[in-house]
Amino acid sequence: MHSAHKLGQERKPPWLKTMLPQGQTYFQIKKNLAQRHLVTVCQEAKCPNIGECWNTGTATFMVLGDTCTRACRFCHIKTGNPQGRVDAAEPQRVADSVQVMGLNYAVITMVDRDDLPDGGAAHLAAVVRAVRAVRPQVKLELLTSDFRGELASLETLFAAAPEVLAHNVETVERLTPRVRDRRAAYRTSLRVLRNFKRRGNNLLSKSALMLGLGEARAEVEQTLRDLREQDVDIVTIGQYMRPTRKHLTVKEYLPPSVFQELRTFALTLGFAAVVAAPLSRSSYRAAEVYATAQRQKNGTQKN
Repeated sequence: MHSAHKLGQERKPPWLKTMLPQGQTYFQIKKNLAQRHLVTVCQEAKCPNIGECWNTGTATFMVLGDTCTRACRFCHIKTGNPQGRVDAAEPQRVADSVQVMGLNYAVITMVDRDDLPDGGAAHLAAVVRAVRAVRPQVKLELLTSDFRGELASLETLFAAAPEVLAHNVETVERLTPRVRDRRAAYRTSLRVLRNFKRRGNNLLSKSALMLGLGEARAEVEQTLRDLREQDVDIVTIGQYMRPTRKHLTVKEYLPPSVFQELRTFALTLGFAAVVAAPLSRSSYRAAEVYATAQRQKNGTQKN
């Protein structure tokens, strides 16, 4: 892909600089969470957009522990075998956090749990039920694993009735074996996304893509076409940034103009909402993007 910032050095270009989190709402939420010994994935992942999201009543929580059974080469989460351990108190803890933060929109993500028969789907559904019990008005987005493509696990998620079901393809098909764990297949991810939409039009589906791993522009465009063929409603496109020196190197930093071009292209394919910018993450502006997609879908259905 064309880049204004090829890498001979690890120094980040100016467009990846971020402001320190600020705002009264942000600091109050941080204080409330600390007092109750609660933590969000926004904090743990040192997300560059934390202040912006918290100040608009949005946050992300990671459930099913801190150990993933897979070892994707871009991800900072530790890898291991939790041996079936599940914290039964976690759904209520997440619900307490949502209530304390006064959230309007929450993203619930998860580690891969290949050690569990259902991949953790029942636990994820339990989190949804616990949150709904304390804050029924909150909109919920589930960012899930591929559950090995098993329909029974997906049925469990459908029954929980979130507003958005998301699963990230992460990269183009050619690079998937190098970027993601060997058990994560590009075509399996597409199948999961297709199955998300077989439950009617009320549910929105979503996926995300990282750039800067050595993909070609044509490959990115083909990935976007593949996602639309599965009737994916929302896509986010962001810059891959290396968590540590043990992870995949960044091949190039793409300038904002490339993300804008890809956003325009994606919209022509028929996505209901597209977020594309260097600092975009899969949960970035999730509430705003959900509202945009809903309006677009409703408008399309009326016409």
